[in-house]
Amino acid sequence: MDIGKHWREICHAIQEGVFIVDPQGRIVMVNEAMTRLTGYETGELVGRPCALFGCDSCAKERARVRGAWCPLFAGKETQAKRCHIRRKDGSTLPVFKNQSLIRDQDGAVLGAVESVLDLTELDRLDRRVETLARLLDQPGSFHGMVGNSVPMRRLYDILEKAARSDAPVLLLGESGTGKELAARAIHELGGRKDAPFVQLNCAALNESLLESELFGHAKGAFTGAHRQRRGRFEAAHGGDIFLDEIGDAPLSIQMKLLRVLETKSIERVGENSPVPVDVRLIAATHQDLPSLIAQGRFRQDFYFRINVIPIELPPLRQRMEDLPLLARHFLEAIGARGGQEITGLAPEAMELLMAHGWPGNVRELRSALEYAAVLAQSGRIEARHLPPALRRAASVQEPSSSPRPIPHANVAPDAAGEAQKNALIEALRLSGGNKSQAARLLGVTRLTVLNRMRKHGVTCGHTVEG
Repeated sequence: MDIGKHWREICHAIQEGVFIVDPQGRIVMVNEAMTRLTGYETGELVGRPCALFGCDSCAKERARVRGAWCPLFAGKETQAKRCHIRRKDGSTLPVFKNQSLIRDQDGAVLGAVESVLDLTELDRLDRRVETLARLLDQPGSFHGMVGNSVPMRRLYDILEKAARSDAPVLLLGESGTGKELAARAIHELGGRKDAPFVQLNCAALNESLLESELFGHAKGAFTGAHRQRRGRFEAAHGGDIFLDEIGDAPLSIQMKLLRVLETKSIERVGENSPVPVDVRLIAATHQDLPSLIAQGRFRQDFYFRINVIPIELPPLRQRMEDLPLLARHFLEAIGARGGQEITGLAPEAMELLMAHGWPGNVRELRSALEYAAVLAQSGRIEARHLPPALRRAASVQEPSSSPRPIPHANVAPDAAGEAQKNALIEALRLSGGNKSQAARLLGVTRLTVLNRMRKHGVTCGHTVEG
C-alpha cells in the first residue's frame, strides 16, 4: 500500500486518532494523535494486530463473524459506535470509533482506516448529569450530602460562599463526616466546575511516590521512569485539586506544596524547569494541625497558606436529627444496588441507632446499615440485624437493676410546657444522666427522651448539676 506520502501530509494534522490496517488486521500506519491517546510509540504499533487495542465492541463483533477476522472485511456493514479501547498502561479509554475500507481503482480491498475520538470529557459530563439528576430527586440533600439540621444548613451556606472564591479551602472534621463530598460540592458550585476535579489521598503513598503523583516526573528520573509523566497538579490545570489527609503529608512535600501555591508553578521530579499551573487547592484533614505544628510535624507557614477558608464539618452526634433521613437515604441506595426490598427500620432498631455515639460518623452508619441489610434481606430491619458491636455498646448503658418509677411521670406525647420538662429533668437527675434508665422511669423510649431533651434544651451536664 503506497500511501505513506499522503499520510504524512494529511493524517498527522488530524486531532482524532487515526490508524490503517492491512486485510490481515496488522497496523501499517498510525498518526501522532493515536500515539498520544494510547500511550504507545509508533514503532510499538506498526506490524502489530489491531486487537492490541482490546476494543470491547470489536471483540463482540468478531465472535459473530465466520470466515474473516473482522466484520468489515467480511463484507458486512459496520456503523460508528461508542466503545472502549485499552491503553498501553492497561487503563481504558472511552472513544467514538469509525471505520472504512480502502480499495484500489479496481475495487480490490487494500486495507481499512479507523478514526478514534476521545470521549473522556463527554463521559465525565454524562456522569455529572446523572449524579445531579439523582441529587435533585432526593429531598434534604446537597450535592450528595444529606441533612436538614441547623449545622448542615449552615455548612451548605458556607460551602456555597467558599465556592465563589479562588482562595485555598481547608476542610476540617472527623473521619467519615463527608469531607470528600464537601470538596466536590465546592468544585461543582464554583467557577471551575467545567474544568477537572482531581483528588489524591496524601496518607496513601510514601514520600517519593507522593511527590511523583503530585508533580509528575521526567523520563529517567528514577528506576522505572521509562517515560515522562504528568502529575495531579498538571491534570487539574484550570480546575480544583483536592488533597485529603493533608496532615499526613511529609514536611518536604509541604514545602513543595507551599512553593506551588506561592509561584503557581510546579517542577516535575528529575527536571528543574517550572511548569505553570492554574489550580485552586482544597485540602482536608481529621487531625489537629496546630497540635502537629507544636510537635514539629507540620509547617506553620504552610498551615497559614492553606487555612484561608477553614470549614468544619459537624460530626453525626451533633446532628442526630439527620440520622433518620440518612438511614432512609442509605437504605434506598442499598436496596437499589443489591435488589433488596428493605422497607425501613423497626422502632427498636432506630432507637439503637439514635443511642449510638457514632465515632465513625456517616461512614460508620452506612456500614452498619449495609451489614443489617445483608442479614435482613427484605422487609424491615430489626434490632437483631444491626452489627453486634453496636448492640453490645447499647447494652453496656443499660442499668443492672430496675429503677423506681416516677409517679405521674408518663406525660402524654402531646403534653407541652413545664410538666413535661420537669418530669424529664427529674428522671435524668434520678438516673444520673443515663438516658436509657430515664426512659424507663418515664415509660417512654430512649428516642423520646432524646427528642424531649432537644425540644426543651435540656443537657445532662445541666441536669445533674441543677
